Amino acid sequence: MSLDPHTLFQLSGPLAIMGWLALGFAPLAPRFAEALAALVIPLLLSLGYCALILVHWADAPGGFDSLVNVMALFTNPAVALAGWVHYLAFDLLVGAWITRTARAEGISHLLILPCLVLTFLFGPAGFLAFTALRASFAARTRMTKAFA
Repeated sequence: MSLDPHTLFQLSGPLAIMGWLALGFAPLAPRFAEALAALVIPLLLSLGYCALILVHWADAPGGFDSLVNVMALFTNPAVALAGWVHYLAFDLLVGAWITRTARAEGISHLLILPCLVLTFLFGPAGFLAFTALRASFAARTRMTKAFA
């Protein structure tokens, strides 16, 4: 099996999906979900990311000083894959944080599932949705205590 960027791309997605599935079913096995989605899979993705950057960064055109140079940077398939793996790892870490925080604050897992889907698909939008959900729960708790 060749480990070119296209093959590695095909492997990275299913690996991340395993973490997202663990988060989806976290109430059934919270420690397992936490270990898999917040540690094991992000570590594997981080290792892959570091390997890609170490091997391919020097050959990549572009840089971070302008949008044109960022676009050029991602014309190298291995560096584009590193960027994708970066997204996979960090979005999964945010999803694990959402799951852990919701559990600690007593927010129903069913309510965070849409936030997890948004985080998986659109990263910051899921974080924003969870932050709004969390704020509404905090406000409701304050109201409940005020009228108790």
